Amino acid sequence: MKLIAIPREPAGTTTHAVPAAPGAPKASLSTLDGIAMLVGIVVGIGIFRTPQIVALNVSSEWAFVGFWLIGGAVTLIGAFVYAELGSAYPHAGGEYHYLRRALGRHVALLFAWARLTVIQTGAIAAVAFVFGDYAQGVLPLGPWGAALYAAGAIVVFTAINLGSSKQSRTIQLVFTIFTILAVLAIAGSGLALGSAPTPVPAPDAGSASGAFGLAMVLILLTYGGWNEVAYLSGEMKDVRRNMPRVLVTSVAIITALYFLVNLAYLNVLGLDGLRASDVVAADTLQQLFGSGASLAVALLVCFAALSTMNATIFTGARLYYSLGRELPLLGRIGLWEERSNMPVNAILAQSAIALVLVIFGAGTRVGFQAMVEYTAPVFWFFLLLVGVSFFILRRRDRSRSDRFRAPLYPLTPALFCLTCAYLLYASIAYTGYGALVGVGVLLAGVPFIRLGTAPAKAA
Repeated sequence: MKLIAIPREPAGTTTHAVPAAPGAPKASLSTLDGIAMLVGIVVGIGIFRTPQIVALNVSSEWAFVGFWLIGGAVTLIGAFVYAELGSAYPHAGGEYHYLRRALGRHVALLFAWARLTVIQTGAIAAVAFVFGDYAQGVLPLGPWGAALYAAGAIVVFTAINLGSSKQSRTIQLVFTIFTILAVLAIAGSGLALGSAPTPVPAPDAGSASGAFGLAMVLILLTYGGWNEVAYLSGEMKDVRRNMPRVLVTSVAIITALYFLVNLAYLNVLGLDGLRASDVVAADTLQQLFGSGASLAVALLVCFAALSTMNATIFTGARLYYSLGRELPLLGRIGLWEERSNMPVNAILAQSAIALVLVIFGAGTRVGFQAMVEYTAPVFWFFLLLVGVSFFILRRRDRSRSDRFRAPLYPLTPALFCLTCAYLLYASIAYTGYGALVGVGVLLAGVPFIRLGTAPAKAA
């Protein structure tokens, strides 16, 4: 196993697509690989859980469906912004790299802290627990079965990603195809065999603005993960052309899947049934095919969770790798193995933190909505900063032509920033105490940025 330290990029330099040096990330990802990763991350457990909470915060069937389409449109706007950033500044560090170039080292390090403690490792652990809960229902392993399944899944998919980039990408393609076909099967069955119930009035659920805000927080969380493509830009072939293709195609696929499956949920359960269902996919199939369908739904959620986990481990480790190149204290994780074309130490560090979270969460687990509240404010705060960085970098490098250009500039990035600002506000104003905990963890990372003032170690 040959690990090579990569020379650090001087601050303020411009990144161009050049042949990879030995031991550096290689441009090996095709458009299909990128789409499989992105769709696999996004179409995960959320679509089997959030429709109920969204239904509780809308007034009609039309509003329910319309909000999901609005979510797709907002995601597409963000995709255009990231397509330009990724094609102009391809880098394994993704958003960390954009923030560092535009807003400085300290902001980038605070983002790294947030991603390591709130966003990425927490997402891996949460998805692992969802897999564990459903796998425990299929084949029980005793009182600690869910935690054992969760930890086992992290270990297995860590090993897969350590094996090789190609191995991980191939498995991801299989998982993504299966998940798409399964969601289409649910949508097709519900639309073809369901009987539309009579519309019902909305319950008294607070202010209209609050309901809209919470609904959009949840919907855009369900669309969340599309920004992970930023961490693939350093390994994507012909990144200037393929980055926008991956993003636009993936968002179109995801929006179509969400639109169709939510129509199917409505057609079988109705809005009232959606509001009363904790497991909308299971209730939909059970109403159509009887109680035996519960096993099929459990297996589907397991596959979707594993798909998300594999892709999240793959993309998430890229930030650890970039951080290792930046901070002398973490230098060992800033190594890239030539044989596997993977940041092996970064993958190990990321999975170790996720396993610690699984151990701590084995005794007590928070609910799904509490996890949304914990992550959403931090996520939207930094996505807003990425939007601000877009304007700074576009102005600074406006003469460059080697990039995809976001259409309708400056309207597109302005809408992206306004959306992020509103969702940041909504994720604090219309949620519970979990949001304050997430913000507290972010602020606790302020001392972490002091590491960024240490002199860079010679390559």
